[in-house]
Amino acid sequence: MAVLSPPPGTMPELVQIERPYRSIPEVRVDPECLEIRRRHFDDEIVFHAPGLKKFSTSEYTCQRTEEFVSISLTGTACALNCEHCQMQVLKGMLDLTGHRGNLFDLCKELKQRGARGVLISGGSDRQGRVPLLPHIPDLIRVRRELGMTIRVHPGLPDEETCRALAEVDIDGAMIDIIGHRDTIRDIYHLDAEPEAFEACLERFHRYRIPSIPHIILGLHFGRMLGEWRALEMIAKYPPKILVLVIIMPLTGTPIAGVEPPSLEEIGGFFELARKRLPETPIMLGCAKPLGSMKVHIDRLAIDAGFNGLAYPSDGMIAYARERQLQPKFVNACCGVNW
Repeated sequence: MAVLSPPPGTMPELVQIERPYRSIPEVRVDPECLEIRRRHFDDEIVFHAPGLKKFSTSEYTCQRTEEFVSISLTGTACALNCEHCQMQVLKGMLDLTGHRGNLFDLCKELKQRGARGVLISGGSDRQGRVPLLPHIPDLIRVRRELGMTIRVHPGLPDEETCRALAEVDIDGAMIDIIGHRDTIRDIYHLDAEPEAFEACLERFHRYRIPSIPHIILGLHFGRMLGEWRALEMIAKYPPKILVLVIIMPLTGTPIAGVEPPSLEEIGGFFELARKRLPETPIMLGCAKPLGSMKVHIDRLAIDAGFNGLAYPSDGMIAYARERQLQPKFVNACCGVNW
């Protein structure tokens, strides 16, 4: 039987390379971004600490990592073996394949230990699909009988999977949207076109599944390539939440030596996203470089009128208050609100 207390987690297991970031002039975003935010949202900003790791700054400590637990349906197996992950992220999740019961049994035990929500994830097949379909009956029971919040990583779900997910009442489907075929092939090892990702957004929209698309800035070995097209695809089907993350150089992967995009590029994209989707909540997700660059990125997100951040740098709570924003804290994935 698997150990049910949440494992040490993705971030401690995966070693990010922290290198001195190249010196650049101070980067600012258009002050209009904060004005756009104020026109469409209240003054609350949510700081998230998903249960992937113990997290603490002088302002914010996540004491209850058991509240939100990530589960891999496939253990550490993935047919794609993407360049930026190489199955390492799956090691930080609970392994359903090592549990003696089904998914409902595992979630029931987690709830008894304090879990309020789960992220159902796993490795993909050669078509980019996470095998959710066999577990739909369990997910329906988890939602209806246990009342737990459910997020899913569906990969590139087909029509049948989306139709089934519509019955579960999930909190959101989290999907990476990639806007350039070279990135799809060279990073994801997937024989697909950007249109396949847009088709998933259309299915979510048609079946009224809350979509939570992610755009990874610099995914193509640190280069900004298809991010703008990804944003335009998302804008056609306004999501529940848009999450932006930055490529992380992880040891043991081919991107270990990659340098992320410049702060000018990151800030410029943050500004564009806020202006392109003025009424959509935008979050800065878990994945981002460490060190001083992380501090700059977090500040840019707040100045760009984002609605929340995951794992905020020390000082970000005070920084948000200086901009007349009121902090709220949630120990779960971006956009989860108990």
